[in-house]
Amino acid sequence: MVVQAYILIQTDVGKAAQVAGEIRDMPGVTQADDVTGPYDVIVRAEARDVDELGRMVVSKVQSLDGITRTLTCPVVNI
Repeated sequence: MVVQAYILIQTDVGKAAQVAGEIRDMPGVTQADDVTGPYDVIVRAEARDVDELGRMVVSKVQSLDGITRTLTCPVVNI
């Protein structure tokens, strides 16, 4: 089973396009868009399980220069 999630990202001022561009190339990322509002980038990602998703967010996404905060929202099928 594949776990999908939206990752909401806040960046330093002026870094949204750069961050979105870098994240688009990461394995497991299916979409990354810079947006306006309380978050600067919204990412759609998938992984084999929740642990793999967590490792991707903590070790890859959060390590990028310019990211100040993330919020991961797993997709559920109700």
